[in-house]
Amino acid sequence: MEAGVIGGIDIGGTKVAVTVATQAGVLCRLSQPTAKTGPEEALPLQVVALLQDACRQAGVADVDAVGVSSCGPFAREDGQLSLVTPNICGALSGAEDLPNDWRAIPLERTLRRHYRQLVIFNDAVAALNGERLFGAVQDEPDCIYVTWSTGVGFGLCVDGHLLAGKNGNAGHAGHLLMSPESDATCGCGNRGDLEALISGRNLGRRLGRSTADVFNAANSGDAAAREVAIGAAQWLGRALYNVIATLDTRQVVIGGAVWEHHGHWLAPYVQQEIAARLPALTRGVSLRPAGLGALVADIGALSLVLPAAWQQDWRQRQPWQHLLARLEAAPGTAASL
Repeated sequence: MEAGVIGGIDIGGTKVAVTVATQAGVLCRLSQPTAKTGPEEALPLQVVALLQDACRQAGVADVDAVGVSSCGPFAREDGQLSLVTPNICGALSGAEDLPNDWRAIPLERTLRRHYRQLVIFNDAVAALNGERLFGAVQDEPDCIYVTWSTGVGFGLCVDGHLLAGKNGNAGHAGHLLMSPESDATCGCGNRGDLEALISGRNLGRRLGRSTADVFNAANSGDAAAREVAIGAAQWLGRALYNVIATLDTRQVVIGGAVWEHHGHWLAPYVQQEIAARLPALTRGVSLRPAGLGALVADIGALSLVLPAAWQQDWRQRQPWQHLLARLEAAPGTAASL
Protein backbone atom coordinates (compact mmCIF):
# COMPACT_ATOMS: atom_id res chain seq x y z
CA MET A 1 0.00 0.00 0.00
CA GLU A 2 1.49 3.35 -1.01
CA ALA A 3 1.71 5.91 1.77
CA GLY A 4 -0.36 9.07 1.72
CA VAL A 5 1.17 10.51 4.89
CA ILE A 6 4.74 9.73 5.89
CA GLY A 7 6.72 10.44 9.03
CA GLY A 8 10.41 11.03 9.61
CA ILE A 9 12.29 10.54 12.87
CA ASP A 10 15.79 11.92 13.38
CA ILE A 11 17.62 10.73 16.52
CA GLY A 12 20.80 12.51 17.50
CA GLY A 13 22.93 12.66 20.58
CA THR A 14 21.70 16.17 21.41
CA LYS A 15 18.19 16.38 19.99
CA VAL A 16 15.46 14.38 18.32
CA ALA A 17 13.21 15.76 15.58
CA VAL A 18 10.14 14.46 13.79
CA THR A 19 8.46 15.49 10.55
CA VAL A 20 5.10 14.75 8.97
CA ALA A 21 4.71 15.09 5.21
CA THR A 22 2.38 14.44 2.31
CA GLN A 23 3.13 14.82 -1.40
CA ALA A 24 2.30 18.52 -0.94
CA GLY A 25 5.30 18.88 1.38
CA VAL A 26 6.35 18.92 5.01
CA LEU A 27 3.34 19.75 7.18
CA CYS A 28 4.99 19.88 10.59
CA ARG A 29 8.39 19.54 12.26
CA LEU A 30 8.94 19.30 16.03
CA SER A 31 12.10 18.78 18.05
CA GLN A 32 13.15 18.16 21.65
CA PRO A 33 16.35 17.43 23.57
CA THR A 34 17.17 13.73 23.39
CA ALA A 35 15.74 11.76 26.33
CA LYS A 36 18.54 10.34 28.47
CA THR A 37 16.82 9.28 31.67
CA GLY A 38 14.29 6.61 32.64
CA PRO A 39 13.95 3.08 31.24
CA GLU A 40 15.75 1.99 28.07
CA GLU A 41 12.54 2.50 26.06
CA ALA A 42 12.38 6.18 27.07
CA LEU A 43 13.98 7.44 23.86
CA PRO A 44 11.87 5.50 21.31
CA LEU A 45 8.75 6.30 23.35
CA GLN A 46 9.74 9.96 23.26
CA VAL A 47 9.86 10.04 19.46
CA VAL A 48 6.56 8.13 19.19
CA ALA A 49 4.85 10.73 21.40
CA LEU A 50 6.49 13.58 19.50
CA LEU A 51 5.40 12.17 16.14
CA GLN A 52 1.85 11.77 17.44
CA ASP A 53 1.91 15.41 18.53
CA ALA A 54 3.19 16.43 15.09
CA CYS A 55 0.31 14.53 13.46
CA ARG A 56 -2.18 16.40 15.63
CA GLN A 57 -0.63 19.74 14.73
CA ALA A 58 -0.57 18.79 11.05
CA GLY A 59 -4.23 17.80 11.17
CA VAL A 60 -3.72 14.17 10.16
CA ALA A 61 -4.79 11.07 12.06
CA ASP A 62 -1.55 9.10 11.72
CA VAL A 63 1.29 8.27 9.35
CA ASP A 64 1.30 5.34 6.93
CA ALA A 65 5.07 4.80 6.96
CA VAL A 66 8.00 6.00 9.05
CA GLY A 67 11.65 6.50 8.15
CA VAL A 68 14.16 6.69 10.99
CA SER A 69 17.53 8.40 10.72
CA SER A 70 19.50 7.57 13.86
CA CYS A 71 22.97 7.99 15.20
CA GLY A 72 24.68 4.65 15.81
CA PRO A 73 26.15 2.16 16.18
CA PHE A 74 23.39 -0.44 16.00
CA ALA A 75 23.31 -4.00 17.30
CA ARG A 76 20.89 -6.76 16.35
CA GLU A 77 18.90 -8.34 19.17
CA ASP A 78 16.45 -11.06 18.13
CA GLY A 79 16.76 -9.82 14.58
CA GLN A 80 15.83 -6.23 15.41
CA LEU A 81 18.00 -3.13 15.58
CA SER A 82 18.94 -1.74 18.97
CA LEU A 83 20.80 1.50 19.49
CA VAL A 84 24.16 1.14 21.27
CA THR A 85 25.61 4.62 20.97
CA PRO A 86 28.02 5.83 23.66
CA ASN A 87 26.78 9.39 23.09
CA ILE A 88 23.42 8.39 24.64
CA CYS A 89 23.90 5.13 26.59
CA GLY A 90 25.50 5.92 29.93
CA ALA A 91 26.59 2.37 30.71
CA LEU A 92 28.68 2.29 27.52
CA SER A 93 30.64 5.49 28.12
CA GLY A 94 30.45 6.06 31.89
CA ALA A 95 30.12 9.77 31.21
CA GLU A 96 28.79 11.91 34.04
CA ASP A 97 26.51 13.86 31.71
CA LEU A 98 24.64 10.68 30.71
CA PRO A 99 22.47 9.94 33.77
CA ASN A 100 21.33 6.45 32.75
CA ASP A 101 22.53 2.86 32.90
CA TRP A 102 21.46 1.99 29.37
CA ARG A 103 23.49 -0.52 27.38
CA ALA A 104 21.10 -1.00 24.44
CA ILE A 105 18.00 0.96 23.45
CA PRO A 106 15.29 -1.29 21.91
CA LEU A 107 14.67 1.06 19.02
CA GLU A 108 13.11 -1.17 16.37
CA ARG A 109 11.19 -3.39 18.81
CA THR A 110 9.50 -0.36 20.39
CA LEU A 111 8.76 1.48 17.16
CA ARG A 112 7.29 -1.60 15.45
CA ARG A 113 4.57 -1.73 18.10
CA HIS A 114 3.35 1.57 16.65
CA TYR A 115 4.36 1.56 12.98
CA ARG A 116 3.95 -1.35 10.59
CA GLN A 117 5.87 0.24 7.71
CA LEU A 118 9.22 1.18 9.25
CA VAL A 119 12.70 1.72 7.80
CA ILE A 120 15.72 2.44 10.04
CA PHE A 121 19.11 3.62 8.79
CA ASN A 122 22.17 5.22 10.27
CA ASP A 123 21.70 8.99 10.16
CA ALA A 124 24.63 9.64 7.83
CA VAL A 125 23.41 6.97 5.39
CA ALA A 126 19.88 8.41 5.48
CA ALA A 127 21.29 11.89 4.93
CA LEU A 128 23.27 10.66 1.93
CA ASN A 129 20.11 9.11 0.51
CA GLY A 130 18.36 12.46 0.87
CA GLU A 131 21.28 14.32 -0.71
CA ARG A 132 21.34 11.91 -3.66
CA LEU A 133 17.61 12.38 -4.21
CA PHE A 134 17.23 16.12 -3.57
CA GLY A 135 20.51 17.71 -2.49
CA ALA A 136 24.10 18.37 -3.52
CA VAL A 137 24.90 15.02 -5.20
CA GLN A 138 21.73 14.11 -7.07
CA ASP A 139 22.20 10.75 -8.78
CA GLU A 140 25.97 10.76 -8.06
CA PRO A 141 27.08 7.08 -7.94
CA ASP A 142 30.30 7.54 -5.90
CA CYS A 143 29.95 9.86 -2.94
CA ILE A 144 30.34 10.28 0.80
CA TYR A 145 28.25 12.15 3.33
CA VAL A 146 29.88 13.27 6.59
CA THR A 147 28.14 14.69 9.61
CA TRP A 148 30.31 16.71 11.99
CA SER A 149 28.22 17.41 15.04
CA THR A 150 27.78 15.81 18.50
CA GLY A 151 29.40 12.75 16.90
CA VAL A 152 31.09 12.12 13.57
CA GLY A 153 29.42 9.81 11.07
CA PHE A 154 29.84 8.83 7.42
CA GLY A 155 27.44 7.57 4.79
CA LEU A 156 28.97 5.78 1.80
CA CYS A 157 27.75 5.19 -1.75
CA VAL A 158 29.80 3.16 -4.25
CA ASP A 159 28.73 2.44 -7.83
CA GLY A 160 25.28 3.79 -6.99
CA HIS A 161 24.80 1.48 -4.01
CA LEU A 162 24.36 2.80 -0.47
CA LEU A 163 26.43 0.67 1.90
CA ALA A 164 24.74 -0.70 5.02
CA GLY A 165 26.69 -3.68 6.37
CA LYS A 166 25.69 -6.64 8.51
CA ASN A 167 24.20 -4.51 11.31
CA GLY A 168 23.65 -1.26 9.45
CA ASN A 169 26.95 0.17 10.68
CA ALA A 170 28.83 0.64 7.38
CA GLY A 171 30.32 4.12 7.36
CA HIS A 172 31.31 4.35 11.01
CA ALA A 173 34.51 6.05 9.96
CA GLY A 174 34.17 8.34 12.96
CA HIS A 175 35.87 5.46 14.78
CA LEU A 176 38.83 5.23 12.42
CA LEU A 177 41.94 5.06 14.57
CA MET A 178 43.90 8.22 13.79
CA SER A 179 46.33 8.80 16.66
CA PRO A 180 46.60 5.92 19.16
CA GLU A 181 49.13 7.87 21.24
CA SER A 182 46.58 10.64 21.84
CA ASP A 183 44.91 11.09 25.22
CA ALA A 184 41.67 12.06 23.45
CA THR A 185 39.14 9.40 24.46
CA CYS A 186 35.93 8.58 22.61
CA GLY A 187 32.82 7.46 24.42
CA CYS A 188 33.26 4.09 22.70
CA GLY A 189 36.53 3.60 24.61
CA ASN A 190 38.92 4.23 21.72
CA ARG A 191 41.82 6.58 22.24
CA GLY A 192 42.65 8.81 19.32
CA ASP A 193 39.88 7.86 16.94
CA LEU A 194 38.40 10.58 14.73
CA GLU A 195 35.37 11.16 16.93
CA ALA A 196 37.55 11.45 20.03
CA LEU A 197 39.68 14.08 18.28
CA ILE A 198 37.05 16.32 16.63
CA SER A 199 33.43 15.58 17.64
CA GLY A 200 31.36 18.27 19.30
CA ARG A 201 30.87 16.15 22.38
CA ASN A 202 34.42 14.89 22.89
CA LEU A 203 36.30 18.00 21.80
CA GLY A 204 34.31 20.17 24.19
CA ARG A 205 34.81 17.79 27.11
CA ARG A 206 38.58 17.68 26.54
CA LEU A 207 38.90 21.45 26.47
CA GLY A 208 36.56 22.19 29.35
CA ARG A 209 34.47 24.60 27.29
CA SER A 210 31.72 24.19 24.75
CA THR A 211 32.75 23.27 21.24
CA ALA A 212 30.64 26.14 19.91
CA ASP A 213 32.69 28.56 22.05
CA VAL A 214 35.96 27.12 20.71
CA PHE A 215 34.96 27.40 17.04
CA ASN A 216 33.35 30.81 17.47
CA ALA A 217 36.50 32.08 19.17
CA ALA A 218 38.61 30.57 16.40
CA ASN A 219 36.53 32.29 13.75
CA SER A 220 36.99 35.56 15.64
CA GLY A 221 40.78 35.24 15.58
CA ASP A 222 41.63 33.71 18.95
CA ALA A 223 45.00 32.08 18.25
CA ALA A 224 44.74 29.13 20.67
CA ALA A 225 41.17 28.30 19.62
CA ARG A 226 42.11 28.64 15.97
CA GLU A 227 44.92 26.11 16.36
CA VAL A 228 42.47 23.61 17.86
CA ALA A 229 39.83 24.20 15.16
CA ILE A 230 42.27 23.99 12.26
CA GLY A 231 43.78 20.86 13.78
CA ALA A 232 40.32 19.30 13.92
CA ALA A 233 39.69 20.17 10.25
CA GLN A 234 43.02 18.58 9.32
CA TRP A 235 42.13 15.37 11.16
CA LEU A 236 38.86 15.27 9.22
CA GLY A 237 40.73 15.79 5.95
CA ARG A 238 43.10 12.90 6.70
CA ALA A 239 40.20 10.61 7.55
CA LEU A 240 38.47 11.60 4.34
CA TYR A 241 41.63 10.82 2.38
CA ASN A 242 41.63 7.32 3.90
CA VAL A 243 38.02 6.74 2.89
CA ILE A 244 38.50 8.24 -0.59
CA ALA A 245 41.55 6.05 -1.13
CA THR A 246 39.54 3.02 -0.09
CA LEU A 247 36.37 3.69 -2.10
CA ASP A 248 37.60 5.77 -5.08
CA THR A 249 35.01 8.46 -4.34
CA ARG A 250 34.24 11.55 -6.41
CA GLN A 251 32.13 13.85 -4.19
CA VAL A 252 32.10 14.57 -0.45
CA VAL A 253 29.10 16.28 1.16
CA ILE A 254 29.57 17.60 4.70
CA GLY A 255 26.81 18.59 7.10
CA GLY A 256 26.19 18.77 10.83
CA ALA A 257 26.25 21.67 13.27
CA VAL A 258 30.02 22.31 13.21
CA TRP A 259 30.15 22.43 9.42
CA GLU A 260 26.93 24.42 9.04
CA HIS A 261 28.41 27.24 11.10
CA HIS A 262 32.12 27.01 10.27
CA GLY A 263 32.55 25.04 7.06
CA HIS A 264 32.99 28.23 5.04
CA TRP A 265 36.42 28.84 6.62
CA LEU A 266 37.41 25.28 7.58
CA ALA A 267 36.90 23.79 4.10
CA PRO A 268 40.32 24.83 2.70
CA TYR A 269 42.12 22.99 5.51
CA VAL A 270 40.11 19.83 4.91
CA GLN A 271 40.57 20.05 1.13
CA GLN A 272 44.33 20.59 1.49
CA GLU A 273 44.73 17.35 3.47
CA ILE A 274 42.98 15.45 0.68
CA ALA A 275 44.59 17.15 -2.31
CA ALA A 276 48.13 16.84 -0.93
CA ARG A 277 48.11 13.05 -1.27
CA LEU A 278 48.23 10.62 -4.23
CA PRO A 279 46.70 12.62 -7.09
CA ALA A 280 45.64 9.46 -8.94
CA LEU A 281 43.04 8.96 -6.20
CA THR A 282 42.31 12.51 -5.08
CA ARG A 283 42.36 14.58 -8.29
CA GLY A 284 38.93 16.08 -8.93
CA VAL A 285 37.46 15.16 -5.54
CA SER A 286 35.36 18.06 -4.29
CA LEU A 287 33.77 19.07 -0.98
CA ARG A 288 30.24 20.39 -0.90
CA PRO A 289 28.00 21.62 1.91
CA ALA A 290 24.80 19.69 2.40
CA GLY A 291 22.32 20.87 -0.20
CA LEU A 292 19.48 20.24 2.26
CA GLY A 293 21.15 22.36 4.91
CA ALA A 294 19.75 22.12 8.43
CA LEU A 295 17.04 19.74 7.18
CA VAL A 296 19.41 17.09 5.81
CA ALA A 297 18.63 14.59 8.60
CA ASP A 298 14.89 15.28 8.42
CA ILE A 299 14.62 14.94 4.64
CA GLY A 300 16.97 11.98 4.86
CA ALA A 301 14.58 10.22 7.23
CA LEU A 302 11.59 10.99 5.01
CA SER A 303 13.49 9.85 1.92
CA LEU A 304 13.66 6.31 3.32
CA VAL A 305 9.89 5.88 2.90
CA LEU A 306 9.10 8.56 0.31
CA PRO A 307 6.94 7.05 -2.46
CA ALA A 308 8.72 6.92 -5.80
CA ALA A 309 5.78 8.78 -7.37
CA TRP A 310 6.62 11.85 -5.25
CA GLN A 311 10.29 12.11 -6.07
CA GLN A 312 10.24 14.06 -9.32
CA ASP A 313 7.59 16.43 -7.97
CA TRP A 314 9.66 17.10 -4.84
CA ARG A 315 12.80 17.65 -6.91
CA GLN A 316 11.05 20.28 -8.97
CA ARG A 317 9.18 22.08 -6.17
CA GLN A 318 11.57 21.54 -3.22
CA PRO A 319 8.59 21.81 -0.84
CA TRP A 320 10.80 21.96 2.25
CA GLN A 321 12.38 25.32 1.41
CA HIS A 322 9.90 27.44 3.38
CA LEU A 323 10.56 25.33 6.47
CA LEU A 324 14.32 25.55 5.91
CA ALA A 325 14.07 29.35 5.72
CA ARG A 326 12.25 29.42 9.07
CA LEU A 327 14.84 27.17 10.70
CA GLU A 328 17.72 29.26 9.39
CA ALA A 329 16.02 32.43 10.66
CA ALA A 330 15.50 30.91 14.13
CA PRO A 331 17.91 27.98 14.63
CA GLY A 332 16.95 25.37 17.21
CA THR A 333 13.22 26.03 17.01
CA ALA A 334 10.40 23.73 16.02
CA ALA A 335 8.31 24.67 13.04
CA SER A 336 4.72 23.84 12.27
CA LEU A 337 3.14 24.79 8.97
